[in-house]
Amino acid sequence: MPVEVKICGLSTLATVDAALEAGADLIGLNFYPKSPRYVTIETAAELARRARGRAKIVAVMVDAPDPLIVEIAAKVHPDIYQCHGSESPERVEAIAHMTGKPLIKAIKVKDKGDVASAEAYRSKAAVMFDSKAPETLIDALPGGNGLSFDWALLGEGGSAGQFILSGGLNPENVAGAIAATGATIVDVSSGVERAPGVKDPLLIRNFIEAAKAAR
Repeated sequence: MPVEVKICGLSTLATVDAALEAGADLIGLNFYPKSPRYVTIETAAELARRARGRAKIVAVMVDAPDPLIVEIAAKVHPDIYQCHGSESPERVEAIAHMTGKPLIKAIKVKDKGDVASAEAYRSKAAVMFDSKAPETLIDALPGGNGLSFDWALLGEGGSAGQFILSGGLNPENVAGAIAATGATIVDVSSGVERAPGVKDPLLIRNFIEAAKAAR
């Protein structure tokens, strides 16, 4: 089966259209205010209406409080919620009960210990392996820093179940990443941008084509 593709951090109708037309399986809407990809609830609702029925809509959150989650649920109606902060397994489980929807939990990877930590979440959410930003990176974001990690670390942990691969992917390296890790879903944000938060339709298309042709 072809790898599924998630284009994350979309913020305009034009780039949502580009992702949908190129065959994106999931689109991510970012609700983290410090991100250059942040969208308001109102904008997200408009983008979600455009994508509904054509791709799964993912609400990307970072340690979101209950009132925000409730508002997203009521006004955006996402298909999936993505926890990209320091949410504990118990918090992820609580969000799943609150929303009644599937969850993704991002695990930031630097070493084997980080990969192993994913096991605590596997019964509660789909696991996404992302790159852990180095402590020296100024103004680092929880995700979307354009950095990859050592994919060899997933050799044992990744083979235990399906996972989403993120972190530093772009049209040039995504096929190699899929071959190296066996990822069933790939996620990209900064790798299809011409500036922080500004998605490039051509890069989106090239990324999806490369990912779908992999394997």
